[in-house]
Formats: sequence, C-alpha cells, structure tokens
Amino acid sequence: MRDNFETILVEREDHITWVKLNRPEVANAFNTQMAEELLEVFRDFGSGAREARCVILTGMGERAFCAGGDLKQRNGMTDEAWFAQHLVFEDLARALMDAPMPLIGAINGAAYGGGTELTLACDFAYAATHARFALTETTLGIMPGMAGTQYLPRSVGIRRAKEIILSGAPFDAQQALAWGLVNEVCEPTELLDAVRNVALRIAANGPLAVRAALRAMNHAEFSNLKADYEAELAAYNELVPTEDRREGILAFNEKRKADFKGH
Repeated sequence: MRDNFETILVEREDHITWVKLNRPEVANAFNTQMAEELLEVFRDFGSGAREARCVILTGMGERAFCAGGDLKQRNGMTDEAWFAQHLVFEDLARALMDAPMPLIGAINGAAYGGGTELTLACDFAYAATHARFALTETTLGIMPGMAGTQYLPRSVGIRRAKEIILSGAPFDAQQALAWGLVNEVCEPTELLDAVRNVALRIAANGPLAVRAALRAMNHAEFSNLKADYEAELAAYNELVPTEDRREGILAFNEKRKADFKGH
C-alpha cells in the first residue's frame, strides 16, 4: 500500500483519510492516471488493506472540485482506446460503491460531468457557495457512464434527474441543496472545517456500528445498483463508436458548438 501518487493526495488525520484530487491546473479533470490512482486507493479500502473510519473526497485549488473527464486527453481517441480507458472508470465506480466506510464529499468548486458523478458516489456531500454542478455528457454526444443515471434519480427524483441529464444545463450550490444533491452549503473558507467536523463526529462513533448501519442503508437504497449500472453501461457503450461522440469531443476542444447529425 502506498500514499505517494502523482494526481491525488492521500492524507491521514487520526481516523479520517483525506483523498484530494490534485490536478488544479486542469480543474482537477481526471485522466486515466487519476482514475487508476483513485481505483487503487478505494480498492485498498474495500479489501481492508487501507483503513479509515471516514473518508473525505475533495479537490485541490479554489476553482474546481473536478471538471470531469479530461477531454483534451480524449480528443481524437480511437474507439478501442476509449473503451479501454472507460473500463478503468467503470472499475472505479464499482470500487466507490463497495467502500465500506462513510465517504463524504467536500465540493470546493465546479463539479461537472464526472465531477458530479463523484459527488453522487459519496454517501453525502457539503458544497462551497460557489460550487456549480452539471451532467454535461449529452452536450458532447455521450451520456453519464459512472453510474450518474442511477445515482441521480435516487438523489433528486426521476423527473428532476431527467431534466438535469437530458438538458446538460448547469445548476448552482443552492439548487443542489434544494434538490437533495448536497446536504449543506458553506462559505468556501468554512467548507473543509465543516466536513472535518462531521467526519470527526462519525469517526468517534462505534466503527463497527457505523459500517453496519451504512451497509444496511445502502442495501435499502442501492441493492440493485450494480445490476442497474450494467444497463447504463450498455447504453453508454452504444454511443462510443458514433460520429456524434467524435463531433462532440472535437467541438469541445475546438471551442465551438457541436453539429450533431444523429449518427
């Protein structure tokens, strides 16, 4: 087990572990390496090789929590390379589902695409006042592929989830709070302390009881999550070889509006 990574920081504080996305120069967008490093850490949590009573997920810098997948890396990517990369993202999604201890999000800025999906994968999350969210994938000719179509309806309700995903429109922290995506909105200077305080409170409780209660609640709410995720992946994989997917990523990198043809 290691704690020295290139794209994330892993820091232990008593019974709490902080996992910090550490690519602030690109708004903490996650490339293949970041996904691989996060996967390693959360697989260690799942196997028991790495222990914590509570984990906090946040981003470095003041601008963004996570801008989602690194679309510059994906520009011009072949279908085969795209599928190979997404397998890592899929394994990460499953590892987050299997995290045995509470995972709390400290959403310190923009959380777009996969950043919103990472927020949803947390057991609950607090957001800074300037945080903004969006599942923008349909504007790029693709769709959420890290269980966003599964988590979001469970979080905000099916009708709101359809609006968010099908429009791709961004929304702010107060809307996220009102809709149930986040539990609390904090001033940016107070966010980390607020999340630390609730994590410390959880970590002070009986660790076996906390894990058992979390497992029981997840069973009540997410017992079919992994099976349902397979339906998302089947739909996602249909989009990878399309011309619209290529046009969406190219248009993003060329900073222009995509011209989708429906094929």
